[in-house]
Formats: sequence, structure tokens, C-alpha cells
Amino acid sequence: MSAIPVILDTDIGTDIDDTWALAMLLKSPELDLRLVTTADGDTEYRARLVARLLEIAGRSDVPVAVGVKAEQDHAPGRHQLPWVADYGLSRYPGPVSHDGVQALIDTVMSSPEPVTILSIGPLTNLRAALLREPRITQRARFVGMQGSIRVGYAGSATPVAEYNVAQDVASAAVVFSAPWEMTLTPVDTCGDIVLEGERYQRLLGHDDALLQAVFANYRVWSKNQANSPDPGQKSTVLFDTVAVYLAYAEEFVNMETLQLGITSDGFTAVKKQGKPIRCAMTWRDRGAYLDHLTQRLLAPITHPAMA
Repeated sequence: MSAIPVILDTDIGTDIDDTWALAMLLKSPELDLRLVTTADGDTEYRARLVARLLEIAGRSDVPVAVGVKAEQDHAPGRHQLPWVADYGLSRYPGPVSHDGVQALIDTVMSSPEPVTILSIGPLTNLRAALLREPRITQRARFVGMQGSIRVGYAGSATPVAEYNVAQDVASAAVVFSAPWEMTLTPVDTCGDIVLEGERYQRLLGHDDALLQAVFANYRVWSKNQANSPDPGQKSTVLFDTVAVYLAYAEEFVNMETLQLGITSDGFTAVKKQGKPIRCAMTWRDRGAYLDHLTQRLLAPITHPAMA
């Protein structure tokens, strides 16, 4: 079976989980990464992070595209900036586009196979792409880390306005109502994914160059976070890795089809007139997923041309 063509749309560089998710994606033979677009805030800074990680991974064949920039007063923190302080996009050996929306559209529309758009950030780029070229919904499916439906952060029984939705509510409303197939991991499942103990120590002691780059970023990131875990002991919550997993498998989760809509205050709510969306709502085997995630991160980097 051929690998699934994937576009990653990410706000890497705010929370560290996007960095882990990119590493997981690059080590997943089921997925063929065709493009990375950066979303929210200083999208050029985010593109520099992506480019340097791809170069370390030996995947500078993957185009990097700078997405829609947010207004500066709404831009989130650039917590991994020291890691790319001396790395500009001009240093990246691969293709770079400064119009991420058009790069996304062109990648979808030129693909002979349906493309999976893997969204692990606010949905600004995808709204812009849908408005510019609505036909992408006929040639793509959406898999994302968005929403909080029955469970909030840290296992709270009260749902929240989840960050990726609340950061750009208008865009989320457009994307969630678009006529494409959608699969989500809301906070309900991805909000308790932490690597620690033996699993984490196996990763920490590995000499893989991409993993070492992930840990270097984690250490830089943690210096800007008052409540960061010790990077020598465990990860933060790795929300976005579950979205990567859902792009190719579902065996460890229990899926439900829910009719969802976005409220004006950024909540992801079940509505009578909502769009039917497949959601990973509970774990069938969380421990097996953590084992799977660990093995993926320990695996060699995959390249579709060599698969």
C-alpha cells in the first residue's frame, strides 16, 4: 500500500508538542509528507524551525511554506527562537514559498491522489485556502487536533475553548462547516499523552539526530516556561502526536461521529445542525499508544522514495 500524501499545517514554536509531532510524522512510513505550512503569529519564524528540523532529518526535499501572519499584537510567543537565531530560510536547501495558502492549494490540486491535511494549529491558513479555492474539499480530507468536547485540559470534566479553535474562531467555523471528511482528536483523548519513565529515558538516550534536535528544542523552550516539566525526566503533553497517529490508524482509540459546530466564544459544541465529524473520544488502549509513539520516535526517518 502506498504512503498517504500529507500536508502538515502547524504553529510549531509556541507549544513544544508540534516539534515532537513533526518528528513522529517523519518517522511514520504510512505518511508521505508533501508540504509543511506554518500558521499563526510569526509564521516566518515557524518556517525557520521547520526548515532546520527537515534539514537535520535529511528531508530537505519537503517544501516549506510561510503561512498567513497574525497581527503582531496577537502573535504568540516565539519560545524556540534561540534554536534558529542564526538559521534563515535562505539556508534551507529545499523549496521555500512565502505564500503558504497558495502552496497548500497547489499541492492538493496537483496531487493525483487525495491529500490528508494534517492540522495541528489554528485554522487561519485553511480558511484562506477554502475561500481562495473551495474545490480543495473534493481532493482532501482533514485530520486535526482541535476542540474540547466532554473533557477539558488536565482531565477536567468541564470542556474549554481549546487553543487551536479559540485563537481564530472565525476560521475554525469556516473549516468545520466545509464539505470535506473530518477526523479529530479533541483534548478528550490527546490531553493526557505524556512520555515519562522508561519510555522517555529510551528516547533521551538515543543518538538519532532528529530526536536530539527535538530535545535541544525542548530544553530551549522549557527555559521560557514557568511550569515546564524537567526535560531530563518527561515530556509535556504531546497533544499533536495523536493527530499524526489518526492520519494513518485508529486501533488504539474509540471513535464516535458527532455533529459539531463552533460557538462564537470558541467552544466545540455538539449541535443538531452541526457537521458530522469523526472524533477520537476515549482510549481503547492508551498504554499501547504510548508504546507505539515511543517506537515511532526511536525508528529511522522514512523517505517515500526509499519505501
